[in-house]
Amino acid sequence: MTNTNINLPASENDVRALKVGDIVYVNGITHTMRDMGHRRLIEMTKRGEKTPFDLAGGTIWHCGPIVRKTEDKWEIVAAGPTSSSRFTELGAKLVEQSHVRVTIGKGTMGQPMIDALKHVGGVYLVATGGCAALYSKKVMNVQNVHWLDLGIPEAVWVLKVNQLGPLVVGIDAAGNSLEQQVLKKARIRIEEIYKEQNINPQRTYVWWPKKIAGTKELIESVFKS
Repeated sequence: MTNTNINLPASENDVRALKVGDIVYVNGITHTMRDMGHRRLIEMTKRGEKTPFDLAGGTIWHCGPIVRKTEDKWEIVAAGPTSSSRFTELGAKLVEQSHVRVTIGKGTMGQPMIDALKHVGGVYLVATGGCAALYSKKVMNVQNVHWLDLGIPEAVWVLKVNQLGPLVVGIDAAGNSLEQQVLKKARIRIEEIYKEQNINPQRTYVWWPKKIAGTKELIESVFKS
C-alpha cells in the first residue's frame, strides 16, 4: 500500500501502476457527474454530436455539490461523493467511449465497470462519505459549469482540485476489486468461525418459527423460561 499523487490528465502508465488499497490524492481538473449527466453525455456521443468538454485521460467525480454564487463567481460549499453502484452500466460506457482515466465515487461498482477499467487502463477511487466539507476545501476554484438546465446537483461542474483525497483505490486497472477481496476474506473467516463453533452451515438457525440449534432438552428449557 502506497500514497500516490495523480496529476490530471493522468497517463495510462501512472494509473496502471496503482494497486487496490493504495491511497491517492488527485490534482488538476475533474468533472462532477451524476445520473442525468451520464445519460446526456452518452446520448450526445451516440448521435455524433460535439460535447462541451473532453474527458479523455480525465476524471469523473460522482458528486452533486452544494454551491453558491457571489456576484459572478461560483463557490463550492460542500462536495461529497454519491453512491456509485448505480452508475455501473453508464460509467462503464463512458470509460469505454471517452477513455475516462479516473472515476471517483462512494461504495463499489460492478463487473461491467471492472471490465471497462481493465480494458482502457482506468481506476476507480473510493471517497469517504460524510466528508463533503473536507473535500470542498480541496477545490481551488470552479473553472466552468455545463448543463445547468439539469439542476445544480446534476450539472457538470468543472473543478480545479489540489490534493483531493485521501482516496482509496477500489478497483485497479488490472481488474482487482477491493470489495471482492474483502468479501473473499470475510467468507474464509466465516467458514473458520463455523468450524470453531461447530456450526453446520447447511442447517437453518432461526428463532422464529421455533427452530433452535441444540438438544430437545435445551429447546424445552428455553421456552419454559
